[in-house]
Amino acid sequence: MNVAAEIPWERAIAALEGIEQITDPNQLTKLSQDYYHFSPILAAQLVDKRADLVVRPTSEVDVLRVAQVCARYHIPLTVRGAGTGNYGQCVPLQGGIVLDLIKLNQIHSIRQGVAVVDPGVRLANFDKQARPQGWEWRMYPSTYRTATIGGFFGGGSGGIGSITYGQLRDRGNLNAVRVVTLENYPQVLELRGDAVQQVNHAYGTNGVITRLEVPLAPAYDWAESIITFPDLTTAARFGQALGDSDGLVKKLVTVCAPSVCQYLTALQDYLPQGQACALVMIAESSLEPFRELVREFNGKITYEKSAIEAQKGISLAEFTWNHTTLHARAIDANLTYLQTFYFTVERVLELEQQFGDEVMIHLEFMRVEGRVMPAGLQLVRYSTPERLKEIIALHEAAGCAIADPHTYILEDGGRKVIDPVQLAFKEFVDPQGLCNPGKMRGWSEKYPRGRVGQV
Repeated sequence: MNVAAEIPWERAIAALEGIEQITDPNQLTKLSQDYYHFSPILAAQLVDKRADLVVRPTSEVDVLRVAQVCARYHIPLTVRGAGTGNYGQCVPLQGGIVLDLIKLNQIHSIRQGVAVVDPGVRLANFDKQARPQGWEWRMYPSTYRTATIGGFFGGGSGGIGSITYGQLRDRGNLNAVRVVTLENYPQVLELRGDAVQQVNHAYGTNGVITRLEVPLAPAYDWAESIITFPDLTTAARFGQALGDSDGLVKKLVTVCAPSVCQYLTALQDYLPQGQACALVMIAESSLEPFRELVREFNGKITYEKSAIEAQKGISLAEFTWNHTTLHARAIDANLTYLQTFYFTVERVLELEQQFGDEVMIHLEFMRVEGRVMPAGLQLVRYSTPERLKEIIALHEAAGCAIADPHTYILEDGGRKVIDPVQLAFKEFVDPQGLCNPGKMRGWSEKYPRGRVGQV
């Protein structure tokens, strides 16, 4: 449903005077989208969803005014970072206002391994200021150069660095947030400690994050390497061994089957046909023992850059995580992907035998509940929605956990259960259900006709 016809837009726009407003149809289209087209399911469901208005605040005071206008005139509000997500997190299902936070981008402090930042700060821009002080982000997506920290915590889950620091939702990866409520008289709330999980990875369904306090990692000099292996079995076992080598400092361990390597066209000089590969970011201080591990698995280093050299040109990180999918789809738009917790290398190899090249293995090794395990961002040759569901069901039957990237519903994509803490917080801060409506199943099931009696 689009409620735009019932909204007194002239009064709303007048009330937002002084805040940048965008009404150009082409811009509205652009700023209402993300990379949901990676999924043929979402591409069909979200193609015609558009905001009626985009606003760009430059301060928390501006955000409070936008929140008050939305509450007063019952306008749906969808928060946007850089739009680099993949599940339609920032796509407005019911029109209304898109709140683009890209200009809310101050770095307030970097002190003793903790940063206080606005949500619109770009991850790469932050590191340029933090690294001279000896710090860097603990983890970041493959869209590092353009993604914002608010968008990453609101819609992401992990990335380059998860081999050491796990997922964004792990305790200790977010210290505190400031959140603006959507009420007739909006408030600014500060959540600290475990309370941040009420809005962490919530797609902006329960308030607007306007500031974050985030712990950092010590900055290392990251060298980059490509290692090739005769088969996926050896490459995957190498990846697990590297992940388990606690004394080796690493930022990224990616493994691709030969069928995936063919799509990394910019790296073809370093990827012999028919061989599997590992893409690695390793601290220069760990290079000598790292090379010994490569020799142990009979791998061949075909590409190596020092930390200084790696700062020039395109980083290997931009061929990993969902950038792998991006490169593959540039060649074959019929490809899509899955997000899979395999838990063991043995399960990876079993499922590779079961599906063959219909599901091509791309692994990212990450720390989950204290141990390193292979997670899949497999490429899938798409045929029908029914077959895609069957592939997911067969993975789950084999003991995998699937974070479904073919749904925009918060709960259905990850945990598969309603989070009562996030739902209760939404009831408190967003009594009309205006924050990114249609994305939280817990709210939709509890209030299918809206929340009666709320104004």
